[in-house]
Amino acid sequence: MKLPFLAQTGCCSICGRPVEGFAGEYVCEDCEIHRPEFDRAAAAMRFEGRARQMVLDFKFNRHLWLRGDLADFLEAAVRARLDVPSIDLVIPMPTTRVHRWDRGYNQCEPIARLLARRIERRYDAGTLLRRGNPRRQSSLTEFERRENVKETFLVSRPALVRGRTVLVVDDILTTGATMSEAARVLKDSGASRVLAATLARSTGG
Repeated sequence: MKLPFLAQTGCCSICGRPVEGFAGEYVCEDCEIHRPEFDRAAAAMRFEGRARQMVLDFKFNRHLWLRGDLADFLEAAVRARLDVPSIDLVIPMPTTRVHRWDRGYNQCEPIARLLARRIERRYDAGTLLRRGNPRRQSSLTEFERRENVKETFLVSRPALVRGRTVLVVDDILTTGATMSEAARVLKDSGASRVLAATLARSTGG
C-alpha cells in the first residue's frame, strides 16, 4: 500500500497545506483569518490511510521501530520545505505529564533527535515544557483547541532560544493551534523564528 506523501510545492507558504494542481505558493484562508505564530511548516504525509495508522501506532502503541522510517520521511519534507542552514535548534513538542505517564514516552522525542542528527543541528528536549493537563485536542472544535492550549507552555532556558531559529517537531498538524501557541511562547522568550515539522497533517477544510 502506497503512503500518502504530501507534495512539497503548491502549498500555503505558512502552514504548508497543498492545493492540487497549483505550482506556486500562497497564503491559505485559514492562515489569513487566524495567522499562526510559527513562520513556516513542513509535513511529510497526509493523515489518512496507512500513514494515519503508522503515526497512531507510533504514538499510542509503542511501535518505536518505526522511528527510522518516520524520520526519513520527515527529513525529506524538511529539506524540501524549510531553510535547513538557518535552523539553530531542534526541539520536540512536549507532552503533558499525564500523557507521558500513560504512554511511557513522548513520541516526538525520538523523531526530533534523529532529525537533528541527520540535519546536523543542536537537539534539546528540556527547553520547551508543557504544564497543566489540557483536554485532548482531537475531541475539540477549532475555537476550543485554541482556548485549550493557552498558557500551557513555558520555556525553561530562554537564553537557548534567544535570537535563534527553532524547529519544533510534532506528530500531527490539524488546526495548528498547539504548534502556534508553542511558537508564541518561544518567540515571547526571544526566538527570532519558529519553524514546524510534523509527520502528518490533516488536509481537510
